[in-house]
Amino acid sequence: MGKHRGERCMATNPIDRCWRCRSNWAADRKRLVRCVLGFGRRTTGGLLGRFYVVTDPSDSDLVNPKPGTLRYGVVQDEPLWIIFARDMIIRLTQELIINSNKTIDGRGANVHIAGGAGLTLQFVQNVIVHGVHIHDIKAGNGGLIRDSAHHFGLRTRSDGDGISLFGASNIWIDHVSMSNCMDGLIDAINASTAITISNNHFTRHNEVMLFGAHDMSSEDQVMQVTVAFNHFGRGLIQRMPRCRWGFFHVLNNDYTHWLMYAVGGSQHPTIISQGNRYIAPSDINAKQVTKRDYATEEQWRQWTWRSEGDLLMNGAFFVQSGRPRSNLGLSRVGMIKAKPGTFATRLTRYSGALTCKINAPC
Repeated sequence: MGKHRGERCMATNPIDRCWRCRSNWAADRKRLVRCVLGFGRRTTGGLLGRFYVVTDPSDSDLVNPKPGTLRYGVVQDEPLWIIFARDMIIRLTQELIINSNKTIDGRGANVHIAGGAGLTLQFVQNVIVHGVHIHDIKAGNGGLIRDSAHHFGLRTRSDGDGISLFGASNIWIDHVSMSNCMDGLIDAINASTAITISNNHFTRHNEVMLFGAHDMSSEDQVMQVTVAFNHFGRGLIQRMPRCRWGFFHVLNNDYTHWLMYAVGGSQHPTIISQGNRYIAPSDINAKQVTKRDYATEEQWRQWTWRSEGDLLMNGAFFVQSGRPRSNLGLSRVGMIKAKPGTFATRLTRYSGALTCKINAPC
């Protein structure tokens, strides 16, 4: 199928153009894995597995989950491409511990994971989360929870993150709508890496994204995260993202709301900001896009934080530091080519979970 003409499909960025304008997307769901870009570009999720259909939104048994539930699918040891039989709201009793080689694909259904615990990716690889709503997530009390077909264990209280990555790699989070979680919307810690966070819509939250848990966690030097084509919208305060230690490519996002700052960090992370639109708030004195913690100016002046082609509006300003990227010898492998910031609104126009209909472009 070629490009669709008309308003039903207006794919505006390179990830979306790869699949959204195909009317047969539902018959070729796994094509999605060809479309991931950025540092998570090798993520294939459940490509090599069968389809598993969630038919039951309940989440009552954490040790022996019922077949047909989301929890039963995500803990299996085999690769699975998980889809949903119909619209549903899933309230997780405790954190959903996802096994390796899984795709959660909400296209074609209106799926909300809400009102309970969130998603945990701990020491796993190769997971895609796509096309769902995650909001109003609470901390879980813990207890006995299954994390694979052959193992369950005692978990302590969960933090209340929407999606928590702990020692996880090759992860792609795309077209997810997220808001109002007890802790972070997306947190990635303990040497998580090879991550792409794209096409998401974030609203109504304080601490949006944390990459690197502690200033002492030097293992996070391996972290590489791409944050691309996302809309940071109403009711956001800070951490879009907040970074430690690693390498972070933040490109072609639309920042229309923040109350404290947009991009921050500590412990000398490398942050390359390209082609973003940053609109400073009008009614408060929070015009600076950037915030550096726990360092003197003499120290943070050595950190590489560069702004290239960003559109800075309403008094927004980005305090750069370190040498220009062209002088650093940084590898471009895994870095998406950014458009100028004037394109950010168009590139993020369809952020968040999409309303996809079978037999029509999405």
